[in-house]
Amino acid sequence: MSSEPIERRVSYLGDRLKASRCKICGKEYFEVRDYCGNCGRKSFGKMESIDLFYEKGKLELCTLVREPTNKFTKLGNYIYGIISFHNGQIRVPGRLTDQIIGDNEEIDFSSLEGREVVPRFRRRYSVGKSDVVPTISLAFTFADEYYPHQEYKTVQPTKEYDVPGIVGYGVYVSRFRIKEGNIERAVPFIDEDAITAAVEAGKLALIHSGVDSALVGKIYVGSESNPYAVKPIASKVAQVLKLGEEEGDVQGVDAVDTEFACKAASSMFKDAAALVNYPNLGIKYAMVIGADNSQAAPRGCPGGELDLFVGYGAAAFIFGKHDVIAEIEGWYSCTSDTPDFWRRDGEPFPMHGGRFTGDPAYFKHVKKATSKLMEKLNLKASDINYFVTHQPNPQFPVRVAKELGFKEEQYAASLQINKFGNTYSGCSPIGLASILDVAKPDELIIITSYGSGAGSDAYLLRTTSQIVDKRQRQKLTVRAQADNPFVKYVDYPTYRRLKLGL
Repeated sequence: MSSEPIERRVSYLGDRLKASRCKICGKEYFEVRDYCGNCGRKSFGKMESIDLFYEKGKLELCTLVREPTNKFTKLGNYIYGIISFHNGQIRVPGRLTDQIIGDNEEIDFSSLEGREVVPRFRRRYSVGKSDVVPTISLAFTFADEYYPHQEYKTVQPTKEYDVPGIVGYGVYVSRFRIKEGNIERAVPFIDEDAITAAVEAGKLALIHSGVDSALVGKIYVGSESNPYAVKPIASKVAQVLKLGEEEGDVQGVDAVDTEFACKAASSMFKDAAALVNYPNLGIKYAMVIGADNSQAAPRGCPGGELDLFVGYGAAAFIFGKHDVIAEIEGWYSCTSDTPDFWRRDGEPFPMHGGRFTGDPAYFKHVKKATSKLMEKLNLKASDINYFVTHQPNPQFPVRVAKELGFKEEQYAASLQINKFGNTYSGCSPIGLASILDVAKPDELIIITSYGSGAGSDAYLLRTTSQIVDKRQRQKLTVRAQADNPFVKYVDYPTYRRLKLGL
């Protein structure tokens, strides 16, 4: 009988950093064990499973690998070391990620050793196109820099709402940016992709919501940059985040990938809300994630016109009826077959219809969905506090907002295109998150997504008093990432190399 594939075994342990602790003597092991080496036979049945996924460790020792070989070559120079947890009870080998180190650059190891670090979920190394993408959380960043450590505490809900809505959210973009003129765009590090961004955003959403991950019974992951043509990424996200009740190495959760260009995630908001609105379905919370490593051909090539705006990032939202921060009061969707943007099967980069992508594609659908929603709910533009829409470039969202009658103070705070670029399925959700970061209770928000192909979903949200209460759990806000002092800027050749990934 053949054994389980090694990648499955390694990822099951390493993606979550699973460990064991003896209930008798307290000794900890970085592995799943049936017995304790100290206590021997009497420890059978007395070992408990722990994990380090949300923990903070310490970099004890490190070295610089200047000539990586084989599968690690694309990483370039990197720092490798020993990380300890729980005052040295557990020690693991790990790589410092998000570090671009020049060939002649000298590293002062004494300035690094002893600092606190946080696990990051990343790709392990390069593989061929016929292989499963290898992932692990034995990659670390410093806890006092771009990605601060945030504790995950589950909280018992205090209030049930009649109307379902958002109970928590999280946004993740890379610390790397390229800046050209007035536009900055988020760039993935070499070991990042849509899967890693989805996990990090989902992790932040769980922290913000205080929801027990075991109570999330459904997850949708929307993306148009899935590293696989056939294989869901939602299953990986569900396993790493431990969504649903865990039995052995199987999660009791329904995990589904969705695709509709840049509205692949936002189109699922209504589905998630509908699921949690019916207790007899057994789904208390549902998670929706939009994650993309937005694609564009190099400039000068067909489709290269998109390259000036594409970004990288993810946004995750948890929907439920308990401790809601923004209720969904209504929605309207519209769809037509308007092929303004497409990528044929097997092609690495998308194509688009030039000016045709603006009118009748983007503007027609965004205006139709938004105006019909307001008409349906008997609202005027002046009744709305904030308007959020898809941001393929800096001009389109401003123009469409004005044509719908919204003023600058209603839409300006949502515009993140100049900071992160067009993050495709994460774009309008990141704009929504930037509004939720600052909105006051009892304010009305309209978010209207757009997906090439084409269609729009417009939602009306009303914030609750709990939106303020939950902010203390959130360090990595949209603004904190946009204006972070630890952002690293790269040049165009480095940007293209990082976008291709491991």
